[in-house]
Amino acid sequence: MATERNKLTSQEVLGYLDKLVKREFDSNLRILNFEEYLSFVAEHPARQLRGSAKYTADMMDHFGTAEHKSHEFEPAVKRFNLFDLPVEDISSKVVGQEQVQNHLSGALRTFCRLGQNNKLILLHGPNGSAKTSLIHAIMGGMEKYSREPDGAIYAFNWMFPVERYTKGSIGITNTHKNTNIGSYAKLPDEEVLARIPCDMCDHPLLVIPLEQRKLFLEKLLSPAKADELWHQMPSYLTKGDLCHRCKQIFEALLGANAGDLQKVLMHIQVERFYFSRRYRKGLVTIEPQMHVDAQYNQLTYNKSLGNLPPSLQSLNLFSLSGDLVDGNRGIIEYSDLLKRPVDAFKYLLVACETGAVNVGASIAYIDAVMLGSANEVQLDAFKEFPDFTSFKARIDLAKVPYLLRASQEREIYQNDLKHISADRHVAPHTEWALALWAVLTRLRKPNSINYPPNVSTIVSALTPLDKAKLYDTGEMPVSLTPEERKTLRSAFQQIRDEFTQTPGYEGRLGASAREMKSVLYGAAQNPEFPCLSPLAVLREMEELTKRTSEYEFLRQDKQEGYCDAAELIGVVRREYLDFIDREVRDSIGLYDSQQWEDFLKKYVQHVSLMLKGEKIKNRITGKLEDPDLSLVEELEKIIEAPGGDSDKAQFRSNVIARVGAWSIDHPKETVTYARVFPEFWRKLEKHYYESQKAVLTKMHNALLLYGNSKPDIGEEGSRLAYQTVENMKLKLGYCENCAKEVITFLMKQRY
Repeated sequence: MATERNKLTSQEVLGYLDKLVKREFDSNLRILNFEEYLSFVAEHPARQLRGSAKYTADMMDHFGTAEHKSHEFEPAVKRFNLFDLPVEDISSKVVGQEQVQNHLSGALRTFCRLGQNNKLILLHGPNGSAKTSLIHAIMGGMEKYSREPDGAIYAFNWMFPVERYTKGSIGITNTHKNTNIGSYAKLPDEEVLARIPCDMCDHPLLVIPLEQRKLFLEKLLSPAKADELWHQMPSYLTKGDLCHRCKQIFEALLGANAGDLQKVLMHIQVERFYFSRRYRKGLVTIEPQMHVDAQYNQLTYNKSLGNLPPSLQSLNLFSLSGDLVDGNRGIIEYSDLLKRPVDAFKYLLVACETGAVNVGASIAYIDAVMLGSANEVQLDAFKEFPDFTSFKARIDLAKVPYLLRASQEREIYQNDLKHISADRHVAPHTEWALALWAVLTRLRKPNSINYPPNVSTIVSALTPLDKAKLYDTGEMPVSLTPEERKTLRSAFQQIRDEFTQTPGYEGRLGASAREMKSVLYGAAQNPEFPCLSPLAVLREMEELTKRTSEYEFLRQDKQEGYCDAAELIGVVRREYLDFIDREVRDSIGLYDSQQWEDFLKKYVQHVSLMLKGEKIKNRITGKLEDPDLSLVEELEKIIEAPGGDSDKAQFRSNVIARVGAWSIDHPKETVTYARVFPEFWRKLEKHYYESQKAVLTKMHNALLLYGNSKPDIGEEGSRLAYQTVENMKLKLGYCENCAKEVITFLMKQRY
């Protein structure tokens, strides 16, 4: 009964909703008269007197930034949080590309200093390198920001009331006692004969005549504040003027009211607007088809024009429309700009230089950030165009290469894996296999002649996998001496920048994320594999590499393992074997992997004491004793260390030096000996498993025999197989099918 009594009627629900909407409408200052808007400008002058470049730059800062650093010896770079925000129906999170983000931010700030958006920012790179995603992330940020108090942005409309407000003239005589008001901006709809919006969504400040604009701001703010802001404002506000139609209306009203500006401003309704790409409100994408980007049409279709005052009805009012008009005060995106004939965008030369375009008999002042995208093939062809030099002065080129860090590349496929996992199990390391191969196909072999002698030998010996690990985590080849590691570390930035200024820069060619997603979905549909697994992905990659006529990166010249897509699949397969080898061993449960870490730690400790000639304290007796030589020699025998006395001494010194070098490279981390000496770790495990080979063979045979049924856990091999599969399911995210697949694959390849 209480529930029934508390239930609202439909009328009460609508009333409640009406109050909420009205409260939000008023709090957001959606409709203002001109005087109210001026008060708002006086409160927030910097926010309201900014152009599109400053607005966009402020928007990027609004969502915050973070310092991004992949490893210790890579310089930190600023990342804008804006690009971590997925944009519904527009773009997903942009992974990586911090350099491009900072380029965009820097270009916008240059526009602010110049007072004019004098260039089109052209993002160029290979297909699928996130050029469009970057632009759409900015557009999505503009939509969000325009709904925030800091992002409030306004345009204006012309309001013409019913006759009783203006009987006898246009706003001169009021003949009704209830019509003595200061503005027509907030009249109810039934009191309005005509409402004419500004097609260009012009800034309300442009209503103030150009000659009096600065003086007006000095009176509104203060001479000092106005002068400071005047030099920061874009030329669109300091030198621009109303669109053709608004100018005609303004002049007609000014004449009809004998030069009384206040009576003209009574007709101004200032309206807040929100950016929207879907509704082309300040955010417009121009596709690469041929058409004119703006039009000039006479207003003949609007019935409300017949209700305008006589002095306005005599005017030939025209409307502006088109992409440039819809995108004014926001962002105009030229998608695949260079796919259009050059003549179709020659107007950009004048538009960028003057901030205005000729549209029919009108000049339209444009204040928009112009962003474009183009792939490298089109850009190369454009550079051969005779007028390229003229265009180059009005185009800011921003390179957008493929990602070169596997850990970043993995993030791209996360959403796809979520979709696939809804109806098919996804085995561990699937996205890793995709990401690593994609990155490996993009790397170029270092050219030794570009480096000094002490560096060239080290750099030229880097394999594609070595280089990928160096870029991703700073991991260096295990074979390097401490001195060589130090040298390689100092040359890291030079390695990263080696091909930056060349036409064939690193990240220009290789497998794109789009192609890798095709591989991913193809592997997910392969009936030969019970799960979506790295093995299924590797199979699909092999099929892709056969299609050499379709993909340019498959036709590159091979250089000692680099640019050899088919061979790089083998590199990924061997790395994958290393991963699953350790996982299966850990899951078998015959030993605790921590014992190898402890063994290596003790070895290093005792070797260090031996080299220093020091003793070690016995934990039980408390007496000082010599280091345990038998422990040292046992490990050295397993890892196949040099046998001669002098060689042993040198080997042990190098061991201690490697620990020191690792500690310098990872100052904030505790020493992990498996990472410092991965080759020692592998030999320790191999030694142990050689002794357990008979048991492993029993486990493998049992695994093949029992299939989907539970094994006889009373038999040693079957019990071990069952235990291993269960551990892989419980601890590592495998299902029974892919766990068996992994074990079988590993045993066939290595045991």
